[in-house]
Amino acid sequence: MSAPKILAFAGATRSQSWNKKLISVAVRAAEEAGAEVTLIDLRDYPMPLYDGDLEQAEGLPAMGRELKALMVASHAFLLSCPEYNSSISAVLKNTIDWISRPVAGEPRYVAFKGKVAGLLSASPANLGGVRALLTVRQVLNTLGVLVLPTQFALAHAASAFNDDGTLKEDGHRAAVAAFVGEVCSITARLALP
Repeated sequence: MSAPKILAFAGATRSQSWNKKLISVAVRAAEEAGAEVTLIDLRDYPMPLYDGDLEQAEGLPAMGRELKALMVASHAFLLSCPEYNSSISAVLKNTIDWISRPVAGEPRYVAFKGKVAGLLSASPANLGGVRALLTVRQVLNTLGVLVLPTQFALAHAASAFNDDGTLKEDGHRAAVAAFVGEVCSITARLALP
């Protein structure tokens, strides 16, 4: 059986983001589970704030076209989503808004429909960013993504990582590995011949 192709990224641009650290941990687990993973940084795909007039005048931004192609080519997404004021980050929502825009001749929501997504979050607060995941789940479900019911939220993220970016606690490492293994297994069953 072919390896599932997973696109992974954090919904943050800060270089020392806990969600960037967490997605790196998840990527290693996915690779160990046999997936083919592409890890990107949204900072490398800058796009203006979504504006219908801009879209009409110029179409999807070049970085949006590049990212959309990566998403179309993937079977699944691993997303580590920061919680900003109890909701989704602006950069993640803006990315989703641009990528969801139709291009003549392609199916609606081509980058999303029929894909699998596994959601993670990391936060310095007690809930680990779980409130943001509710919003991300709702948005992705609307676009036709099968968002797995299992998710992983890392509380107290400011003290959860070693200097090398690995998780300090065995329990956290095991939980991420189990979660990512489930994403890979379900994606393989649903998306691959």
